[in-house]
Amino acid sequence: MHDDFFYPLDSDYHASVDGQSFVRILHAAPGAPAVDVYANNVLIVRNLTYRQFTQYLPLFPGRYRIVVFPAGSRTSPVIDATLSIPAGTIYTAAAIGTLPNLRLLPIADPCIARGFGQSYVRFVHLSPNTPAVDIATSTGVQLFRNVSYTQVTDYIPVQPGLYTLEARPAGTNQVVLTVPNVRIAANRILSVYAIGLSGGQPSLQVLIPLDGNAYLPVCRFTR
Repeated sequence: MHDDFFYPLDSDYHASVDGQSFVRILHAAPGAPAVDVYANNVLIVRNLTYRQFTQYLPLFPGRYRIVVFPAGSRTSPVIDATLSIPAGTIYTAAAIGTLPNLRLLPIADPCIARGFGQSYVRFVHLSPNTPAVDIATSTGVQLFRNVSYTQVTDYIPVQPGLYTLEARPAGTNQVVLTVPNVRIAANRILSVYAIGLSGGQPSLQVLIPLDGNAYLPVCRFTR
């Protein structure tokens, strides 16, 4: 293993080698400062702020020591973890928790077979003080049930369209968060990340990025 295992994405990144993997990093730790991320002592991400995702970074499979510092510093790391990446995989590595108890949660973005025009959605619970929740549409269709902190659901198929999503304490009809105007286009694979704090600042909210398994070459054989 060598220190220059990460390299920038460019216009030719789709010409990936067999077995290559991809990782993006999410800052989902409410109240934590912007951070710099080092992998095997190499700076790979600079000044990542709360709510931000990096782009997917191509890398070779292996074990990596991931150390996260407050931006501009090389002392007092807020995370020091080992990340194991198998060949031919896609991951989102989320910095979660609240200071001083932060950790790195690896979340696989698995390749899934899908039909033309079909879209998929899953839910990822990363709000540290929010109890288990159900996720439903405003029309009463329950999508995910009893999802606890750090849990990641399976993807479910959804019809393209415009949705209003609601988060409710598990088993209740009380709505603690409403997310209007969620537009799901055809041929998308999305994750709904719940981040922030219930009753605190930064407040509870969601991020809905396009996942790499929708377009990265790792999954080219499942389309």
